[in-house]
Amino acid sequence: MTRRVLFLHNDPVATEALLADAFTDAGFHIETFTVVPPERAADPALDVVFPDPIGYDVIVPLGARWPVYDDALRRTWVGAEMTMLRQAAGAGVALLGVCFGGQIIAQAFGGTVGRSPAPEIGWYDITTDRPDLVSTGPWFQWHFDRWTVPPGAVEIARTADSSQAFLLDRSLALQFHPEIDHALLTEWLADDRDGEAPGRSLDHDELLSRTREMEGAAASRVRVLVNAFLSCVASAPCPS
Repeated sequence: MTRRVLFLHNDPVATEALLADAFTDAGFHIETFTVVPPERAADPALDVVFPDPIGYDVIVPLGARWPVYDDALRRTWVGAEMTMLRQAAGAGVALLGVCFGGQIIAQAFGGTVGRSPAPEIGWYDITTDRPDLVSTGPWFQWHFDRWTVPPGAVEIARTADSSQAFLLDRSLALQFHPEIDHALLTEWLADDRDGEAPGRSLDHDELLSRTREMEGAAASRVRVLVNAFLSCVASAPCPS
C-alpha cells in the first residue's frame, strides 16, 4: 500500500522543494494543504479547518515568516494546527517539522519558543550527536526565533545560538531548512520585502550563488536525512 505524506504550507512561499523528491524516491504519495493563502499573507490570523491527520503516515509542517507564539495566530490557525499535530502523534503518525514547523511541534508538546539572541540566515554547519540521522551539514537557515525542547524530547543537534534538532517519540523537529534549493530561495528573496537578508549584510546574489553551488550536495543530504527519519523515527521511537 502506498504511503502518504502531508506537507503543511503554513506560508504560501514555504513549500517542500527538495523534500518532495526525497519522499517521492522513498515511495510516498505527496499531498499538500495550504494554511495561509497568498492573499492573506499580510493578515494571516484566520480560522483554518485542518485535514483529518488519521490515514497519513507522515505530516510535515513547513516554515513561515511569522512568530509561532504570536497571540492572534495562537488563537486561530496555530492553535488549531497544534491540536491537529497532537492528534496525529497520538494516532502514531510521524511528524517532521521544518523551522517554523519544528517550532510549532516544540510549542504543541510543552516546549517554548522565543526570540533568539542572534538570527541565522545562510549556510551553517551544525554540531550533531546523531550524524546518522542529522548530519553536520552545511544546512540552510533563515530564522529569528528558537525553541526550548519539550518535556521528554532529546536535543540531537545545535549551533552556538540555537537548538537545531530534537527527537520526541515519532517526531523529528528541525530548525534549519533541508528543503531549500535555488528556485525556492529565489522566491523567498523576491518576497523579502522587509529586507531581512540585506539588513544582516547578506547579499541576495551571494546567497543564491552559494545555494546553487550547494544544491547537489544538499539534495543528497536531504535524501539521507529523510531515509534515516523514515527507517528510525517514523517506524519506531529512535534511540537517543
